[in-house]
Amino acid sequence: MKYDLTVTIDKASGFCFGVVYAIDMAEDILDHEDYLYCLGDIVHNDEEVKRLTDKGLRIIDHEQLQGLKKEKVLIRAHGEAPSTYQLALENELTLIDASCPVVLKLQNRIKNSHDDDEQILIFGKHGHAEVVGLQGQTDGKAIVFQDLAELDHVDLPSKFTLYSQTTKSTDKFYQIKDELISRGYDIKANDTICRQVSNRYTDLEKFVVNYDKIIFVSGKKSSNGKVLYDVCKKYNDNSYFISNIEEIDFNWFSPKDKVGICGATSTPMWLMEEVKAFLQNH
Repeated sequence: MKYDLTVTIDKASGFCFGVVYAIDMAEDILDHEDYLYCLGDIVHNDEEVKRLTDKGLRIIDHEQLQGLKKEKVLIRAHGEAPSTYQLALENELTLIDASCPVVLKLQNRIKNSHDDDEQILIFGKHGHAEVVGLQGQTDGKAIVFQDLAELDHVDLPSKFTLYSQTTKSTDKFYQIKDELISRGYDIKANDTICRQVSNRYTDLEKFVVNYDKIIFVSGKKSSNGKVLYDVCKKYNDNSYFISNIEEIDFNWFSPKDKVGICGATSTPMWLMEEVKAFLQNH
């Protein structure tokens, strides 16, 4: 059966500048050297990670980092805790620091708050690389929570400072802030959500309503991928989450459907182009 689909890629989708910066740095080095170590997945997208590991990128974790000596190691856009930089000094490692400027600014603000003896709460995903780096600025003393319900069993001080992981939902951040204020807490709230991410909510709302079906392309580990997919689903119920072309089910489509393709800030444009070509050839 020929579906004859009309397929359009959202021009606002694709890598954010932080990811572009990190990947450009990695590729520049791999153009001249056989390999480069990277601390954690350079981007939360398995297809892009595979493309770069095929070029010589070697993904390592913090345990493996401890055994490295006198090597080059890329710090990805998510940033790192101070302990990583200390270890690099001890092991004579050359750090290629591709930390996103937005994340670095947030790390600095959190460190200043911690130095001022403020109790810090971070709205973020437990164990996420960026959040681990942020918590590291506070010697692990910041309270991280993904949902307000987690704070029900925490003995919070009457006054604290609230921050957010850069890729969280702006709406949810302000709901949390308002709810905590209504419970009587004295809060200094810092909206530290990256506008390159939050602006995509509005862009997606406008994009997805124009199509019969939406294919949202993202790695399953991507935090902003989950948030942005929820936006798609909210404004177009016929939205489907995939990580690669193998996950496409043609039962989703009717002949002559108009299909929109969009993705996370960690989704490469080449992957969305691949999805488009695959759909048009069926």
